[in-house]
Amino acid sequence: MTDHRDPDPNEPRAADFDSPWKEAIDAYFQPFMALFFPAVHDRIDWTRPYEFLDAELQRITGDSEIGRRYADRLVKVYSREGAELWLFLHIEVQAQADVRFPERLFQYYYRIYDRFGAVEIVI
Repeated sequence: MTDHRDPDPNEPRAADFDSPWKEAIDAYFQPFMALFFPAVHDRIDWTRPYEFLDAELQRITGDSEIGRRYADRLVKVYSREGAELWLFLHIEVQAQADVRFPERLFQYYYRIYDRFGAVEIVI
């Protein structure tokens, strides 16, 4: 269940390490992919434009309790062979392991597949 209470100004807030990643991905998408996902980077036809699919991601995950999605990006790109690919990028900076992480990624994948199964999804 999601907690919709206003934050208590006296409670310490968790540091938000994820949001700057979204801005970095937006500004430096091609070098980001080359550094962190070189095999996927090499599959992409960088002569064609790519598109961030914020509205589609919101429709897919807006009603879920998967958790925060601040640094998540869904990006439509094209392979060197001309096929449309959708990349789901999930950036999460944390101090300890999250036992629900694999389940959350599965939920993301399934929701994308359920709505847009005709495209190749790379997670």
